[in-house]
Parts: sequence; C-alpha cells; structure tokens
Amino acid sequence: MKILLIQTAFIGDVILATPLVEKLHRFYPNARVDVMLRKGNEGLLAGNPHVGKLWVWNKKQRKYRHLFALLLKVRRESYDLIVNLQRFAGTGLFSVLAGAKSVVGFDKNPLSFLYSKRIAHQIGGGLHEVERNLRLIAHLTDATFEMPRIQPQSNDFQIVEKFKAKPYVTISPTSVWFTKQLPAEKWAEAIALIDTDKSIYLLGAKGDAAACDLLVQQSGGRAVNLAGQLSFLQSAALMRDAAMNYVNDSAPMHIASAMNAPTTAVFCSTVPDFGFGPLAQNSRVVEATPSPACRPCGLHGYKACPAGHFRCAHDIKPEQLVANP
Repeated sequence: MKILLIQTAFIGDVILATPLVEKLHRFYPNARVDVMLRKGNEGLLAGNPHVGKLWVWNKKQRKYRHLFALLLKVRRESYDLIVNLQRFAGTGLFSVLAGAKSVVGFDKNPLSFLYSKRIAHQIGGGLHEVERNLRLIAHLTDATFEMPRIQPQSNDFQIVEKFKAKPYVTISPTSVWFTKQLPAEKWAEAIALIDTDKSIYLLGAKGDAAACDLLVQQSGGRAVNLAGQLSFLQSAALMRDAAMNYVNDSAPMHIASAMNAPTTAVFCSTVPDFGFGPLAQNSRVVEATPSPACRPCGLHGYKACPAGHFRCAHDIKPEQLVANP
C-alpha cells in the first residue's frame, strides 16, 4: 500500500500530523507512508524511519507552477490513498487530480465533495487537533489517541550536549502572530524569577535572533540566545531534557509535545479549547486571570490587538509563568 499525507501548512501543523504516520505504520507496517509539506519544514521529519518520500512544495516562488509540476510527479506514484489534512482549495484540487484510488479529507475543504470520504471538521468542544486529524484514518485504524512524535538523531543530541552541563530551562519567546506572543518585558520579568543556578536558553528561528538579543539585554544578560543556531531537531533534543520549556501558543509548544518535554504554554489571544494546547505529560497553561471579555478574538491571532489594549497578554503576571522558579 502506498499512502500520501498532505500537510503544507506551518511547523506546528506538520508536527500535529505525525500521529497519523505512527498509527498507519503500526496498522500497516508494510505500507509506504509519504508526506507532502511546504519547503522549509522537511527537517522536521528527517530521520523518521516510518516516513518514505518527502514531497516538498515551494510556496514562495512560482507557487502554483511548482504545485502543478509536483502534481505531475505525484501522479506517477499511483497512490492507493491520499489523506489531505488541509482545508484549502489548492490542496483539495491537488488531492483530486493526483490519481489516487481513494482520497480522504475534511468536509470544510471546498472540493471535498469530490473526495472518496469526507470527515467532519469540528473546532472546540475540548477536541484536540491531533484527535481531529486522527479521525481521517479512524476507519482504517481505530479511534485511540496517538501522540505526535519527531525523532532527533544521535548527532542532534551530541550537538546540544554542551548546553546541558547544569540544569536549564528554554524560552521560545516569539510567534508569527503578535497577539499570540507574550511581550518581551513580560518574559524579562519572568526570567528574573528563575533560579540563578539554572541556565536559560532562548530558542527560535534565524529571524527571531534580533528579538532574542533584545530580551537578553532586557534580562541583564541572564539568558543565552540560541535563536537561529539550532535546527528543529537539535532544538527538540535540547528541550527534551530541560527542567522547563516556556513557550507561546506556537510551534515550539508542539515540538515540546512531540518530545514529551516539560511545558509551560502561554496563551494570549487564543485559547486551548481551539484544540492546540500542550500534550506533554508535564505541561501547564498560563492565561490572563480573569480573561478579558474580548478573548478569544480569533483562531490564529493578529498582527495587532483588535481592541488596542492587548490585556490578554499584559494581564499575565510573571509569577504565573514561573510557578516553581
């Protein structure tokens, strides 16, 4: 059996799709499970022995021309099953035209009426995104839960070993969305409460380095900026053994979940009920208390607070973050 999973959204979305890889491998150990994702995210699945071929869509350069070229290649594979985890027309059309024997996806995709099987997509009600995704293959497997998983290799752990000489915490202070990101001054206040016997490492992509440099200054040099210096899997290897990982409602939270690493997740404008909360065994959520009446203001966040006050972030106290400094 040849199966293709399609998830061309962001880093966290790919991580929350990995339970399908794990479950399909367990139920169909001889099947080949390939994954289609956006360019830049392929490092997340590097070294995963249950993933066959990676199809990479470059969405930043000649987006649809590249998608069409990819479609021609995928059609030659003659997949038995395509599972489309996205709800947008582009991947819906791709799924239908890819020539698979069967196509499964969410009913919110505008082209889902052409699928072999449509699955209801439900936001809220305590349903996690992983549970939503697993419903796509429940008819082929079972209804049990499966944790997300990424797999750093031995070399990834070797690279970050030098940072583990003494107890440490990590902080991933940034987010793509302003309203999902705790302000830097709040992170600085929290850093001041962390035990001085612990190292503090700031994590993020290369584009987050400047923001992390500023936070190093605001915290009086307490933290070490590693943004842009580690790959996805190296960051995951560092997060696994941390005393705590402080994150926003963003990709690093899902990396921590995939490593079952200790997690303190800060939710500003969004809420865990959307289904994107932390899954690690040792995890907790920090929110403004009481929650502003305007919260949540959106599913994904905004570039600025729609109400202008950003109380969902500013009302969070540093003591809430560092409950056990």
